[in-house]
Amino acid sequence: MINKEISRTIRSRKSVFPRSFNGQSINKEDVLEILKNANTAPTHKLTQPWFFKVFSQSSKLKLAEELIKCTNASVLKQEKIMFNFKKSSHIICVCMRRDIKNSIPEWEEIAATSMSVQNIWLSCVDSNIGGYWSTPNDVHKLHAYLNLSNNERCLGLFYLGVFDELKERNIVRKNIESDISWHD
Repeated sequence: MINKEISRTIRSRKSVFPRSFNGQSINKEDVLEILKNANTAPTHKLTQPWFFKVFSQSSKLKLAEELIKCTNASVLKQEKIMFNFKKSSHIICVCMRRDIKNSIPEWEEIAATSMSVQNIWLSCVDSNIGGYWSTPNDVHKLHAYLNLSNNERCLGLFYLGVFDELKERNIVRKNIESDISWHD
């Protein structure tokens, strides 16, 4: 029998945008616990391609400045980036390290890293910690700033923050039964 609590947790996962954060800090132990959960994602041949660069306090503002410099964004976009970084407790650069032997396809490494991000989100259910994964167009331009090797890349930024309350959203998911075909 499927554990109903697991189903409830999975279905309670939500994106919480930085504009909903209150600017409070999350303690390092909680961030570490979240990342330990991320580390349990499934991975083909146990390549475990994910790794994280975590920015907080003044380092997250330096990262924001670097991102602004890389994007050549409008003043309005620059202000939005800085606002999102200031409201967030931590900015987690979600990175992937390719297996040196390229023993499995890159898409599988990206998928495994994405599953680690899902575990980050699931770790936040039933708490006042929320998160949002953003993949800016120019995130690849942070390669040197993040000191990434040739076999490494940043797949996006995960904004992590504390919220007081969220507006109710009525998100309607498709009826999955229409996209299932059973073959007995």
